[in-house]
Amino acid sequence: MELIFLGTSAGTPTRHRNVSSMALCAEGNKHWYMVDCGEGTQHQLLNSALSLHHLKAIFITHVHGDHCYGLPGLLASAGLSGRKSPLTIVCPKAVVQMITAVKEATDLWLNFELNFVIAETQSEPISLDDFDVELLPLSHRVPCWGYNFVERNIERQLDQAKLTADSILPGPCWGELQRGQDVILADGRQIKAADYQLPPRKPRVIFVGGDNDQPQRLDSLNSKPDVMIHEATYTQAVSDKVGPAPMHSSAKRVAQYAERANIANLILTHFSSRYAGSDKGQSNILAVETEAQLYYQGVCYLANDFDRYQLPKRGELRLLKGENG
Repeated sequence: MELIFLGTSAGTPTRHRNVSSMALCAEGNKHWYMVDCGEGTQHQLLNSALSLHHLKAIFITHVHGDHCYGLPGLLASAGLSGRKSPLTIVCPKAVVQMITAVKEATDLWLNFELNFVIAETQSEPISLDDFDVELLPLSHRVPCWGYNFVERNIERQLDQAKLTADSILPGPCWGELQRGQDVILADGRQIKAADYQLPPRKPRVIFVGGDNDQPQRLDSLNSKPDVMIHEATYTQAVSDKVGPAPMHSSAKRVAQYAERANIANLILTHFSSRYAGSDKGQSNILAVETEAQLYYQGVCYLANDFDRYQLPKRGELRLLKGENG
């Protein structure tokens, strides 16, 4: 599975960061999933290999503009590019109201169906082709959700030693058994696939949160994430100065939670525009990284726009390509 960050700034874009959006790509498939769609996201897509024709579903965490103002334009562009297949949008009800108002006010006609799933009324995980997605209510100024993507379609491996011991020779029947199909051998033996399949590996789990000042809410997830993607808008010192009203997390708060919860991989994003990436002054983005590393001993990254991460089946997150290639 791959993660591609399309925007990593909070509130407003900067010269080097667009506002929030990321893509989750299922392994072995062209289709992909989007989480949040801040203004300018469709421009970011032009600098990637992602196609709107292969976009399977969009998940919006909340109605604040830096997370959803790009959605009307992206939908319009999808229609103009000839998309025909339905598109699922999982979002708070306020986002549905926004899209409905924009369509009516601007005479926006789409030649594909929008299938809305309202977060407020969704109590069970959403089953998609590649993932079961658990919704987690977060703590923010408006209704906000995090999405826990649990891998589906776990391949099964065969117990080759047992097959050999039972004189079941390699051939087409091995492939059928691996796919879970019972077979009848040439000698008339009836072979059940379940008897020769090894236990499945653990599904990979990726949590993507919206704005949230209470990382401990992740404790209620049914599946523990291998990767936690969470906003770290400020350092703790800046957060203390700003006060609790914005209801954002600091790098310290997120890192402390990830360490306590034994999360193996942490990606921080959604940085205040005060962190301009300069190597001078107190607003250096490195201050966020340094603070996180003080409180978290696992694998930790600060996301940049167009960073690509891969989560192999072993669960060892790695950065494939950074902003500098």
